[in-house]
Amino acid sequence: MSKLKVATVWLDGCSGCHMSFLDMDERLLKLAELIDIVYSPIVDAKVFPDEVDIALVEGAIASVDDEAKIKKVRAHSKMLIAMGDCAVAGNVPSMRNPIGPEKILDRAYIENASAQQQIPCVVVPKLLKIVRPIHEFVNVDVFLPGCPPSADTFYTALTALVTGAPLDISALTRFGA
Repeated sequence: MSKLKVATVWLDGCSGCHMSFLDMDERLLKLAELIDIVYSPIVDAKVFPDEVDIALVEGAIASVDDEAKIKKVRAHSKMLIAMGDCAVAGNVPSMRNPIGPEKILDRAYIENASAQQQIPCVVVPKLLKIVRPIHEFVNVDVFLPGCPPSADTFYTALTALVTGAPLDISALTRFGA
């Protein structure tokens, strides 16, 4: 049996989901027998592959870059998993929604800057009017809620998805797995 190609993607979030993913510790070695991580902020791949079996996506959609990336990830992935509350529901990044992107940028780059008071237009991508979860842009196959989902949740879910075993996400999140 050939290994499944797995990617992890980090959009607008804190990286807590990736840290929890790494908290699987020695279980990562067991998963490595079944999967190859072909793209992730925790590996050195720079370009999203043409074909991925499973993509785990952390973070909400807050910028035009996030929107373009999630559409590319979906187009090149057989299964897309929203990992964590930011991807599932917008969570902390969406706290800026009542304020709006212009006021956030003003506060960060004008009011709180002591030098070069200007809103960047090259490095910082254009922010969307509101932050939204990924399922509002693309089809999501599996939702892994939690802030972040536990290492046990990641291991149980990935093992089930890779081996074809039944997967009951509600049982994982209800009992804190």
